[in-house]
Amino acid sequence: MNTQKTNLKTWIVAVALALATMTMAASNGLAGAQSAAPQSLVANGSQLDNQVHHKLGMLPYYGVFDYIEYRITGTEVRLIGAVVNPVTKSDAEGSVKHIDGVTRVVNEITVLPPSNYDDRTRRAEYRSIFSAGPLTRYSMGVNPTIHIIVDNGHVTLEGIVTSEADRNLAVIRANSVPGVFSVTNNLRAD
Repeated sequence: MNTQKTNLKTWIVAVALALATMTMAASNGLAGAQSAAPQSLVANGSQLDNQVHHKLGMLPYYGVFDYIEYRITGTEVRLIGAVVNPVTKSDAEGSVKHIDGVTRVVNEITVLPPSNYDDRTRRAEYRSIFSAGPLTRYSMGVNPTIHIIVDNGHVTLEGIVTSEADRNLAVIRANSVPGVFSVTNNLRAD
């Protein structure tokens, strides 16, 4: 009986926290306003661009430690970025290849080498960046708007934030993680 009460209390607290974070995201203008799905290097807003964006955003293993951009030239799609899992690279190519109007896919996505050191660094960066009050909102949702790429101890931040202050705070937090060789800040303030 005591365990059931504890589980119920835990569930209620979890639901309340989830509702609070969704409310906070909506009040900050983030709900549906930003997409952390892969970014087009040429914002042309065409139907093909929208389809590529959607397909890449739906990749099952695409997450905070991956980053994919794409460029559309006529009917050719060039995929660029870095991913942790080789399946994400092949899934990205496969999903774009089957879009009507795409005649060629050039897959230049880099698969990051497996490394326990980089895995620890990824987790430490995630905790450091997303535990900062104003940056917590960027970790919400299926595809966070800040992506953390770690390659042999070198960190690159990719994605979109709402202000220059958040962009600067993210790089400060990323630099505070011990054992990181360098931090490159490619975040864009929208």
